[in-house]
Amino acid sequence: MLYAVIMAGGIGSRFWPKSRIDHPKQFLKVFGEATLLQNTVARLQGLVPIERCYIVTHQRYVEKTREQLPALPPENILAEPIGRNTAPCITYAAIKLLAQDPDALMIVLPADHVIRNVRAFHETLRVAIEKAREPGALVTIGIKPTYPATGYGYIQFEGSAEHLFEELRPYRVRTFAEKPDLATAERFLDSGDFLWNSGMFIWRADSILNEVQRYLPDLYEAFEPLRQAIGTPDEPRLVEQTYQVCPSISIDYGVMERSRNAWVVPGNFEWSDVGDWRAVYDLSPKDQLGNALKGQVIVRDASRNYVDTEKRLVVLIGIHDTAVIDTDDALLICNLDSTQQVKNVVEYLQAHNLEQYL
Repeated sequence: MLYAVIMAGGIGSRFWPKSRIDHPKQFLKVFGEATLLQNTVARLQGLVPIERCYIVTHQRYVEKTREQLPALPPENILAEPIGRNTAPCITYAAIKLLAQDPDALMIVLPADHVIRNVRAFHETLRVAIEKAREPGALVTIGIKPTYPATGYGYIQFEGSAEHLFEELRPYRVRTFAEKPDLATAERFLDSGDFLWNSGMFIWRADSILNEVQRYLPDLYEAFEPLRQAIGTPDEPRLVEQTYQVCPSISIDYGVMERSRNAWVVPGNFEWSDVGDWRAVYDLSPKDQLGNALKGQVIVRDASRNYVDTEKRLVVLIGIHDTAVIDTDDALLICNLDSTQQVKNVVEYLQAHNLEQYL
């Protein structure tokens, strides 16, 4: 059967001061009245019922996840004791699914993406699912690039790009590329055979475990004792032990970039990983001067700003291209083109024992 595994363990440091350790990015209502996590589950309905959705998150977020997804079976929340990147997260979920269904097929999604055309998203997933039914096939979703983005990784595929979106089909992956500089990103777009790496995956549970065993043997061996404990009272204890010793590595770097059976299905739908406040601004409705305003805000001679205020009145005069994020105990003001640097503020707070702001 088909299952969805949603990775919801990060803290979203680029979304400070809204995103905090106790209330990270995936639980924020960035757009509308539903959180990013709730929207991720909702857009799967019609394809994967909620009883076959699994959330992998840090153990401190288990109760918050239950509150946000009351229809989700409690046993479908997999708690990680510590963050170890995506490869351990996916390995744990694959072992869990394989224990109950030897033919389990997984759709793996981050919890914090925004996807606007759900019908096109489902069409893309169905093509990927058919390919992923083949034993050993690892399938990812690539997004048609709309500009030379330097904040995304890229996937180069084999074959002609001339009729790329006339018929949805999987293409064999030629190579993965890290986040490029602007000149390289422009070259990728000109070549026509590069897609943005969305970080969404589709595969059989046994297929990904076989590839983990091949390319990440230390990780695979660390999880071996857990396999016999799935569904028993010993499972939480062995999860704790496993995460203490397993390596921290991403599934992209550890497996996908090395696999000889990686495939990509191009997705032609509006997508964003909402990586920082600039991305929120880009996706938000704006007034005639390009301002995206949330809360009580007055602007005079101000344009192309993003403002999010919870309680206080915020007034902008003669301000342009700026993000203003106001919370009870912290105020962020930065140029929209500098929002990636917000994570450096979080690192500074950690280094200077200012945990009350984290």
